[in-house]
Amino acid sequence: MFDNKDQSRTSLSELGEFGLINHLTKDFAVKQSSTVKSIGDDAAVIDTKGKQLVISTDLLIEGVHFDLSFMPLKHLGYKSVMVNLSDIYAMNAEATQITVSIAVSNRFPLEALEELYAGIELACAIYNVDLVGGDTTSSTKGLLISVTALGLADADQITGRDGAKDGDLLVVSGDLGASYMGLQILEREKQVHKVNPNSQPDLEPYSYLIERQLKPEARRDIIDLLKKIEIKPTSMIDISDGLSSEIIHLCKNSKTGVRLYEDKIPLDPQMINVCEEFKIDSTTVALSGGEDYELLFTIAQTDYEKIKGNPNFTVIGHITPEGDGMNLITRANTSIPIVARGWNALSNETED
Repeated sequence: MFDNKDQSRTSLSELGEFGLINHLTKDFAVKQSSTVKSIGDDAAVIDTKGKQLVISTDLLIEGVHFDLSFMPLKHLGYKSVMVNLSDIYAMNAEATQITVSIAVSNRFPLEALEELYAGIELACAIYNVDLVGGDTTSSTKGLLISVTALGLADADQITGRDGAKDGDLLVVSGDLGASYMGLQILEREKQVHKVNPNSQPDLEPYSYLIERQLKPEARRDIIDLLKKIEIKPTSMIDISDGLSSEIIHLCKNSKTGVRLYEDKIPLDPQMINVCEEFKIDSTTVALSGGEDYELLFTIAQTDYEKIKGNPNFTVIGHITPEGDGMNLITRANTSIPIVARGWNALSNETED
């Protein structure tokens, strides 16, 4: 849980709720001119200046969404912000503020929460967002983190899940499946450690995959790039629950079908190698793994020349009429219906 195992411990009861909030947030600086009131009042005040305010929230629960036996608290704080900023960018908006609420059990000393908030602060600094509020309370079930992200966009720039049209190209940023395989490596090493506590795993060959799991990055750069090359996606969603689930969301909301080409799905070589090591099909991982936090979007065919050859983008399919269904075209040129088997937070199993 701590990077430094020998540091001292301070009981949270020594500070109280408001003392704890003040202690954890004292170093957060306000960077956005739209932040009128930040932490310290009953509510934050944000001046939208005529723009559309975009809001998203996520809840992360210990034992469900993260495992502190291999997730450092600083990384967890950082990741909890990324999860939410990704949703804002998926609306083609600029993230500007966040609120953070935590429920924490008495097994966590002050120093543990300092680590958590150090990660949150780093994310705020890198992505130029302000922490403007939140709440703290006690928990009997470990650590719970709720982050709400706010963003701004011009009304004509907001992109939802419902604008894809027949003939549009299906595009994805980055590569897929690496985060899931990073999690598999960490879970494997956890089991090895249980059997042999003195074992020292060599994780260097898996560094990229583990970083994708423990410290993902929201793709603000993609939103900036799309604006620079003058492309407004017709629909967009972030990939948090697996490619197949997100494609289905886009198609259902847009009332369309899709043809997704297996041989076009971008996979990192390290991810492919580890799939072979674990004897797992790499396409299945890309379709169902989740937590990639890449952006999946559709564009008009006339915009293809603007992204052609750009290493940030991969065209993986195209939109079809709704009656044609949602289909994966395999490397053997066989058409298979796309089924959602991604992460389902309300179940111990994947979606059917």
